[in-house]
Amino acid sequence: MVESSIHKTETKEFRQQWIEFIYNLQDKICSALEDIDAGAKFNSEEWTRKPDNKGGGGLTKVIQHGNVFEKGGVNTSVVYGRLSRKMREVLHIPLSSPVATWFAAGISSVIHPANPFVPTIHFNYRMFELYDKDGMQCDRWFGGGTDLTPYYLFDEDAIHFHSTLKNACDKFDEKLYSLFKHNCDEYFMNTHRNNERRGIGGIFYDHKKPEEDHDADFWFGLAEACGNAFIDAYIPIVEKRKDSPYNEQHKFWQEIRRGRYVEFNLIHDRGTLFGLKTSGRTESILMSLPPTVRFEYNYQPEKGSEEDKLLQVCLKPKDWVY
Repeated sequence: MVESSIHKTETKEFRQQWIEFIYNLQDKICSALEDIDAGAKFNSEEWTRKPDNKGGGGLTKVIQHGNVFEKGGVNTSVVYGRLSRKMREVLHIPLSSPVATWFAAGISSVIHPANPFVPTIHFNYRMFELYDKDGMQCDRWFGGGTDLTPYYLFDEDAIHFHSTLKNACDKFDEKLYSLFKHNCDEYFMNTHRNNERRGIGGIFYDHKKPEEDHDADFWFGLAEACGNAFIDAYIPIVEKRKDSPYNEQHKFWQEIRRGRYVEFNLIHDRGTLFGLKTSGRTESILMSLPPTVRFEYNYQPEKGSEEDKLLQVCLKPKDWVY
């Protein structure tokens, strides 16, 4: 077998392993969330990018009106195509580049609970590849992360969440967690609101290319570890808070903070903007938005209140583990 054929075979096998990873993780997480909701089930919808079934597609799984989860989704996508002028602009690839086609596969989830004392959670892990006109891979990168958006701050929950992610990262490189935590705090930020974060962060990394110290298997393994850590990081918090009594004021504040979530996703989030600008599936992309929000003119929580306690951490991120 000539070298180019070996390269194509290895690339295809790697892609297949990644695809199996994201579909298996989707099933595992949906089962865990259904178990704790003990009522609603995920509805599944397969979709394709194009009417002729070319260009790939995905599997959108959505849960709504549950005992615990008001709305949530766990989506997978496996898509590919020719590199259009629009995609070159979005990805900053010059027209003179020999790149001709692309492939992307990932899993993304946002879970919005009904109870204001249960936090919203988001995660996303993805791989992107580019190929020349002969089908030879000429670039590959990885991205992902997990972050928590509480409406009321419980220090023990924040410590548990961050510790779980740190433990997952430390198995690969003990320098990663602090770097990715900082990236997360700097990324999930509403710069138009005095650099207010949408939550208490987590980890975030993007455009990580294989290199000598951290090859493709390294980034694949890290995504697996962090993706699988979702259940350990989130489910114990849900279990602890899901039956907490709450009132209209708690729900009011939850919807105020959900408004901030919407602002970030529609104004700043690169994944949302990339999907909408490259003819992605709108329903799957906007699945991340909460079911109800509130935009109250110039609302400010009372100083020293539990609501203000959360806001202050969003304005000045805290180190939860060392």
